[in-house]
Amino acid sequence: MGRFGTKRPLGLMGALMLAGCGTVGPSYRAPPLPAGIADRPASFAEGKSPAYSAEPLPQRWWRLYAVPQLDALVQEAIEANTDLRVAAANLERARAIVQEVEASAGVETSAAGGVTVGETSNLGLSSPNGTHATFDAGVGISYELDVVGRIRRTIEAAQADAEAQAAAYDLARTTVVAGVVGAYGDACAAGARMTVARHSVELQRQSLALTERGVRAGLYTPLDATRSRALLAQFEAALPPIEASRKAALYSLAVLLGRTPEDYPPDLATCRIIPSVDRPLPIGDGVALIRRRPDIREAERRLAAATARIGVATADLYPSVSLGASLGTTSRSVGGLVDDSALRFSFGPLISWSFPNRRVARARIAESDAAARATLAAFDSSVLAALRETETALSAYARDLDQNVKLRVARDESRRASALQARMTRGGLGTGLELLDTQRSLATTEAALAASDASIASDRVRLFLALGGGWEGGMAGP
Repeated sequence: MGRFGTKRPLGLMGALMLAGCGTVGPSYRAPPLPAGIADRPASFAEGKSPAYSAEPLPQRWWRLYAVPQLDALVQEAIEANTDLRVAAANLERARAIVQEVEASAGVETSAAGGVTVGETSNLGLSSPNGTHATFDAGVGISYELDVVGRIRRTIEAAQADAEAQAAAYDLARTTVVAGVVGAYGDACAAGARMTVARHSVELQRQSLALTERGVRAGLYTPLDATRSRALLAQFEAALPPIEASRKAALYSLAVLLGRTPEDYPPDLATCRIIPSVDRPLPIGDGVALIRRRPDIREAERRLAAATARIGVATADLYPSVSLGASLGTTSRSVGGLVDDSALRFSFGPLISWSFPNRRVARARIAESDAAARATLAAFDSSVLAALRETETALSAYARDLDQNVKLRVARDESRRASALQARMTRGGLGTGLELLDTQRSLATTEAALAASDASIASDRVRLFLALGGGWEGGMAGP
């Protein structure tokens, strides 16, 4: 028989009353940008240099270098990098959690069966025929009514967490790509610097040989030869650090590719041409930067999840309402389980409200609210940090380009001086040592220029990383 009784109307009335509560907790809206950023010009303060273009940053910015080998290495890193594998697994886990939460909001079923053996007694004296068995079998079904939105807020929080993890994966990809391009450029820059350094060593060896001959001929003092040997040792001392930096770049590149350190691309060990971009760098504007940077997108999604969890905590102040039904049979024998008289069923709402835990629930609401405010502060911090990093990178790149221009002038003038001194020496108007001095000056300016070229290559990668290029995302709109 049905087990409703007089409780059925009251239970349904309570459920209908609670249905009017809607979804508790604050509804999420994308936060305003901090420090009045939205009211400022969209262009970057350091973006007025002719080194930059207002064109949008392409998604795959490394293709601006137009180096097929570099493109292939980037693709290999995306497929094999260990950090990316970790980020991908974390993303899969976050998406699985969303599926779990969504599935838990559906209808739940259960089945049970069992046998109970007991013995009756009469005034404490066992009856010889008192032992009996009871057989029971049944199925149940239940569905929780989301009258205050607890389930909806839980799903909302899980989805936002998954979207934050997707942004974290984009950040990992962007970082890995920047690492590959940076390591490639560092290896080639070390090769260029090594060529200049070896040329300086060779020139100083020639100078030392001339000086020693002059000492034997009485033209120079032994002090001149000592100074020349000291200068040679100084030039030779510059070679090991450059070689170490090249090996470090190669080992770093190999690991980024998911290989062992010694399994780096062998042709890069002799690379001397630094990859470059032969046009103004497209940087877009600040608005696009904020929407594009994956760390900002991650922070914004974390804020959305934290906001939803305020609603989850608030829902604990309200009763939970479930609709359920069960059907079963109980009998003293297995054959009796199918008799009509053994059947039982029930249907109706179940309201559960834990009054003693209201203080705990309110404490959890306060905890969730504080966590959301901390997440908002983290979002503001990520926006400001992104703008600071980008403006700093823009300034460094433009200033290093200005320095590079001056160093090229110095290098060109040193070349002209060296060529003029060579003509004078051939005409008998100069000595071999004077020629070597001008050649050493040329080697010094070439070394400074090579170091500047390396700095610019690193600046460029840091700028692209600050701009957050790689994969477009986008924050949720208000």
